[in-house]
Amino acid sequence: MTEPIRLSPGDPAPDFTLPTDDGGRLALADLRGRRVVLYAYPAAMTPGCTKQACDFRDSLASLQAAGYEVVGISPDKPAKLAKFRDRDALTFPLVSDEDKAVLTAYGAYGQKQSYGRTVTGVIRSTFVIDPAGRIERAMYNVKATGHVAKLRRDLGLD
Repeated sequence: MTEPIRLSPGDPAPDFTLPTDDGGRLALADLRGRRVVLYAYPAAMTPGCTKQACDFRDSLASLQAAGYEVVGISPDKPAKLAKFRDRDALTFPLVSDEDKAVLTAYGAYGQKQSYGRTVTGVIRSTFVIDPAGRIERAMYNVKATGHVAKLRRDLGLD
């Protein structure tokens, strides 16, 4: 497998329309004119992904007040995303990328290190997309714990 794509500031954010946790569909184009935090996580309802999602939930009001919309993306089926949303009272959309095409386009799916061995999977990543649909920040291999606090500092919110 080749190295995954890595997006950089100024690159166009790959467009997508994906099924959501509430049975609808979300298109990145529908969020044009707003700043978007798109975060990729490996699997709903796992400890690290739950910690990260809850951190985004707990910071959502201040992120939205600063003009950011938050969207989570994983390869989980919409039904599992709905359970995750309900179990943890998540208040932002979760989108399902079962075939991993969007995750791959963002460079958030590919080879990674896990417990000292090389595996293929979702690379925990966060992308800040500007109102024109361009990448403002692309952060790869982020940690589940403490990432939202770091992102808030990087965005000048803390």
